[in-house]
Amino acid sequence: MAVSLPNGALIAVASGYDAVQEITALTNASPSAFTTSAAHNLTDGDIVEVTSGWSRLTNKVVRVDNASASSGDLENIDTTKTGIYPAGGGAGSLRKITGWTQLSQILSSTSTGGEQQFLEYQFLEADAQKRIPTFKTAAGLTFSVADDDTLPGYQLISLANDDRLPRAVRITLPSGAILLYNAYISLNKTPSLTINELMANEVTLSLLAEPVRYGS
Repeated sequence: MAVSLPNGALIAVASGYDAVQEITALTNASPSAFTTSAAHNLTDGDIVEVTSGWSRLTNKVVRVDNASASSGDLENIDTTKTGIYPAGGGAGSLRKITGWTQLSQILSSTSTGGEQQFLEYQFLEADAQKRIPTFKTAAGLTFSVADDDTLPGYQLISLANDDRLPRAVRITLPSGAILLYNAYISLNKTPSLTINELMANEVTLSLLAEPVRYGS
């Protein structure tokens, strides 16, 4: 058992993407292996955004392993359950993230959503309800960021707010663990004005898929 503090965590937003590469096949395996229609120039450790016919995989941001000329593995991605990942249905595309820009001066962060919802029912002859898990609510992260519109991170999230295109987000924890997200980013450009407190802007990440985590 272990506990840890987030102090020192670094948050970065994707600032560049390579050209889209077509995925012609994804295997039902752990890790799932991909094949591209042409040489992809990916190397081990590259981070890519995946679009897939598998809804549980699409929009995830993952790390590449065992890369070769036109194939590789999606590290830590388990697609062995064919009930969730139907055989032959995973084809789509990927694109490599070519640059990151740090979002600095974060004062606080909170997570919202992701709560499990349930269908509750009761039989006439029963004296207690039962419930079945159904869906989880839309999830997001909210950061309070000290106001400084000259910082590269501020300028990038301002662009993301305006163009409404999803961006990959990487959180590097003090332990070296990495969390990878894909999200729409919104920025409240009006800073807070509270006496004796730092002026701050609110940045909201609306997540498109569950995060993918790597130990280092």
